[in-house]
Amino acid sequence: MIDTNILIYILQGNPKVKYFADEERLAISYITEMEALGKYCISTSEKQIIGGFLNRCHIIEMNSQIKSIAIDIKQQTRLKLPDAIVAASAIVNKLLLVTADKDFEKISNLNLLQMNM
Repeated sequence: MIDTNILIYILQGNPKVKYFADEERLAISYITEMEALGKYCISTSEKQIIGGFLNRCHIIEMNSQIKSIAIDIKQQTRLKLPDAIVAASAIVNKLLLVTADKDFEKISNLNLLQMNM
């Protein structure tokens, strides 16, 4: 499962994350989808490129389990709500979360791959 920052690095062609761009099916949270497509002043061509990439991804939607774990994460850390939802999505679905955001290190039960970008 990739975080929004990794998605952005993939779309920018960053060689450090090329491996993930070549994966057949990546998972993302609906939060990542919203953050990528909700970019301020996004152009039509950017939207098409992002949309094309997102079509290859499995998008994890909110459910009661994710909501409950995200609330626990928020209560125990200073993570922003979108990050808590992303982390909870990975935990519930037993997925490795790939991110460049060091704040996720605060979550002890999260299977995490921290990328140094």
